[in-house]
Amino acid sequence: MAAEIHVPELGESVADATVGRWLKQEGEAVKSGDALVELETDKINFEVEAEQDGVLQSISKNEGETVNVGEVIGTIGEGDGTAPEQPEAEQQEEQEEQPQAETEQPEGEDTEDETSDGHREVEDGAGRASPSVRKLAQEYDVDLAEVSGSGSGGRITRDDVERLIREQSSPTAPEKTAEPERDGEAKPAPVASEDGRAALEERVRLSRRRQTIAQRLVESQQTAAMLTTFNEVDMSAVMELRKRRKESFQERTGVRLGFMSFFAKAAIGALKAFPKVNAELQDSELVLKKYYDIGVAVSTDEGLVVPVIRDADRKSFAEIEQGIADLATKAREGKLTLEDLRGGTFTITNGGIFGSLVSTPILTMPQVAILGMHKIQERPVVIDGEVTVRPMMYLALSYDHRVIDGAEAVSFLVRIKELVEDPESLLLEG
Repeated sequence: MAAEIHVPELGESVADATVGRWLKQEGEAVKSGDALVELETDKINFEVEAEQDGVLQSISKNEGETVNVGEVIGTIGEGDGTAPEQPEAEQQEEQEEQPQAETEQPEGEDTEDETSDGHREVEDGAGRASPSVRKLAQEYDVDLAEVSGSGSGGRITRDDVERLIREQSSPTAPEKTAEPERDGEAKPAPVASEDGRAALEERVRLSRRRQTIAQRLVESQQTAAMLTTFNEVDMSAVMELRKRRKESFQERTGVRLGFMSFFAKAAIGALKAFPKVNAELQDSELVLKKYYDIGVAVSTDEGLVVPVIRDADRKSFAEIEQGIADLATKAREGKLTLEDLRGGTFTITNGGIFGSLVSTPILTMPQVAILGMHKIQERPVVIDGEVTVRPMMYLALSYDHRVIDGAEAVSFLVRIKELVEDPESLLLEG
């Protein structure tokens, strides 16, 4: 008996997902616990696993389609995944009948049948296409009969249609016979270059996360009265301390001593001194948070994610460094959970790892501030009336001016500067 594959619970406030890619194909044997399909949500991607042994009998939702919690996206049947052999005579008869079905359809007759899974099968010899793929074909006037389906069972995928679109826009298409020029008439602008450029373009579907990142960034700029203030910090003391202690620190704790733990501790000290920076604006009320869940921005192939180190004020340098390392690994392997991303009261992002000298980070709503770290660069600075070279870093604090005044934002950033330049004080303030 076939078992249905359902979209599982996606987490708090997440009602739907997008089918990313199927990891198994129709007719393929599966074992209980095997990953079947990858679903994309606003925050994370996760895999739906098989709950029993058998064969992936049917796929009812294709890549790019939106699915809801509890919705059936396929079925698993009994078997070992090997297709039953047909007698040679039946195979020959089946091969001969297929092209006949293409040519004998009455003109103007509807050639689509509704299947039980809500998709239409296109009986034109080109396989099947989901509604989203059919819509794309209609937008670009693509005849599905000309598309060779590369999916299971001859199913037409989005890539198949996009490939044909690129081929049709190729500059090798036959040119129209040139008409003789007439005196006094302007020649129409050539369009060959447009077609030629289209052949050099590639269409890539934005992941659900990328679309959500784009939407949230726009919402952040449209909602908050965002400003950015800058300062610079002398990294000499931190670098000297790190150089002296990093080997013994790693031997004792098993983790590498980086710069992020220093800035996390400094941010916590500054947040305690300026509590409105660790707040959230809800309608006409300001929610002051007396816990310190620090978000750390991590870059992945699909975009920026901000996993959260909970109760960072209660953690040691080693625990913060280990937490950051673990979350970064999970992010890059696509194994972050919704719990890893939930909440966060203040965020730190480090553009310096990519070589950024200065930037204006965008708020992670509903937080009211975000700290941007940058590249450490040796620069001449004046110390006690003398010019000397020091390893300097520009800091940026973007903040919501609806909640935080300019003086408070500047003072907050100055406090971080003071704590980083005197790292021993972090043991007291952090």
